[in-house]
Amino acid sequence: MLRVGDWVTFDDGHHQVVALAGTAVRLRSSGGDESVVLAAYLMAAPDFAVVGTEPLPALEPSGLLETLPEAARAAAVEWERHVVEVDTGLPPGAEPGTPVRPEYDPARPLGERARAKADELAVSLRTVMSKRSRYAQQGLWGLVDQRLVRVTEATGRADARLVAAVRQVLDDETHASTGTRSRLMRRVVKLVEDTYGEGVVPLPSRNTFYKLIDALSTGRHSFGSAVTRRQTANRPAGAFTPTFADRPGEQVQIDSTPLDVMVVLDSGVVARADLTIAVDVATRTICAAVLRPVSTKAVDASLLLARMLVPEPMRPSWPVSLRMAASRMPHRQLLDADARMEQAAAKPVIVPDAVVIDGGKVFISDAFIRTCARLGISVQRARPRTPTDKAIVEATFSAINTLFCQHLAGYTGRDVSRRGERLEQAAVWTIPELQSLLDEWLLAGWQMRPHDALRDPFRPGKAMSPNDKYASLVAACGYLPLVLRGEDYLELLPVAWRAINDYGIRIAHRTYDTAELGPCRRQHSGHAGKRGLWEVHYDPYDLSQVFVRTDGGWITAPWVHLPLVSAPFADFTWAHARRLAAEAGLDDTNEAAVARVLDALLTRAEHGPDTATARVVGRTRAAAALPAPAAPPEIESTPGPEQESAAASPSAEVVPFGVFDAHAEAERWL
Repeated sequence: MLRVGDWVTFDDGHHQVVALAGTAVRLRSSGGDESVVLAAYLMAAPDFAVVGTEPLPALEPSGLLETLPEAARAAAVEWERHVVEVDTGLPPGAEPGTPVRPEYDPARPLGERARAKADELAVSLRTVMSKRSRYAQQGLWGLVDQRLVRVTEATGRADARLVAAVRQVLDDETHASTGTRSRLMRRVVKLVEDTYGEGVVPLPSRNTFYKLIDALSTGRHSFGSAVTRRQTANRPAGAFTPTFADRPGEQVQIDSTPLDVMVVLDSGVVARADLTIAVDVATRTICAAVLRPVSTKAVDASLLLARMLVPEPMRPSWPVSLRMAASRMPHRQLLDADARMEQAAAKPVIVPDAVVIDGGKVFISDAFIRTCARLGISVQRARPRTPTDKAIVEATFSAINTLFCQHLAGYTGRDVSRRGERLEQAAVWTIPELQSLLDEWLLAGWQMRPHDALRDPFRPGKAMSPNDKYASLVAACGYLPLVLRGEDYLELLPVAWRAINDYGIRIAHRTYDTAELGPCRRQHSGHAGKRGLWEVHYDPYDLSQVFVRTDGGWITAPWVHLPLVSAPFADFTWAHARRLAAEAGLDDTNEAAVARVLDALLTRAEHGPDTATARVVGRTRAAAALPAPAAPPEIESTPGPEQESAAASPSAEVVPFGVFDAHAEAERWL
């Protein structure tokens, strides 16, 4: 109750209530200053209190009451009966008409009633009055035996210096190999003795020491997985703030990781592929996904952006249900804005406003940054060793492994402990085949699958798919297509600065030449900062040609030995061919020799291993290792002249013949 003349604490000072008018309160501070405030604002202030009155009663914590033992809760309820009877004359829940006991008649003084209750329960008067006061302030919780709810230190009575030493050693174990508790105990004792001297800090018993270590290492994984321990220590200290986006493309997170599937490379080698994806935060759409056989290059990240800006075309092997026209996306409205949607698959085309990347060389390269600047995309770099800055794309990789990769032949599992046997033999998918499977799964298994993070604010119990979320957001935000030209694609490729000589352009022992380079041979390009070299763009995954920028436009220069190679090849394939040439004793800088090895390599990769020849060679080697067969039994007959000659001569040694290899024989005569 607030009355005129009361003193209150408000706004870090004491004020007297001088007038009350409706919901307004006039206050006069101790210094004589007057102010008018609303009563609701005054009473809601954190430091508001009426001076000289008891504090307002607090509601009892019903949740904590449920955690108490049954005996403790029953004892508190019993004390409540007695306290209420002292105050009102009747216990709680008394039937109507129940007579009041004379010693607890409300007409008697409170002290006499409390004394009667103390005599009844055989306790002191002070105990009864204390219980009554605590019940008035805290309700039933005030009557609970506080010894049962007392909060104790997890470290018990251990010395503070010992506790600090244990914490320090646990911190040092974060990036070390996992050890045992006995090793950590030894290091703690050594640290304490070196810091304070031997025998200065009291040490507990061995069992108590173990309990102390367990209490301080809770949640650290100090004696478990080293990877989990480092990841836990790397988490931000503050609260986790989710990433929000209100429209498609507002924020797109990009990252790359090795896929947990063994694939067969063009060279026949079995290895893991790299997966680079771009995930839209607003719709959880995987805008584009690119598989590469080796570590991702800057051009992969640039081409990933280019794939995001164009619709996913339908392929002949895909079912009609994957068409955008058959989905719940607004196909007609999108078709009016972009004619490319006519034959598009059911995946949104999202033009990013900003992309979030990590510190990988692929994403901070000049090629990627230049591409983003050309397309009007801002680049936001995540903090070092802070994966929570792009947590959505990190979680998407885990979802891809669970929903897609584990169903593929050659699946490796996420770590060695989950890996099966003979995975190299189980790997059957090539990079193009796996890319086609991934593209189809993104349409059927990801874009149309309800996502737990996509929920309608008016119907939070129903999860939405990425396509449904895109349909709802694009209706409010609109769609603006961004079309790339052919020259834009060339600008996305990495650059090498080279001279144009009489023989053409040479990059990594490969020579490119065309008649159109005639006017540029032995000429200065005009770029003084590059010593007159020419700007040459190349595709690391198709080294059959390069593109030269001149004043008259782009010139395409093919590889001079391209007729010797019957299939496209990449730079890692070329490097592998050079290694094979060196191992065969050939000059690995000789382009013609490397081209022949490369052609043989691609031929083997195209047709696969010759299992029949391998089986024959194996049988021949096995036959050579077998013992000679026993002589056949003699037949009583008249021997002929040839037989007599053979019998007189010693038996000749059987020499097994190998399999004739025409290619190896031809290499001897090159």
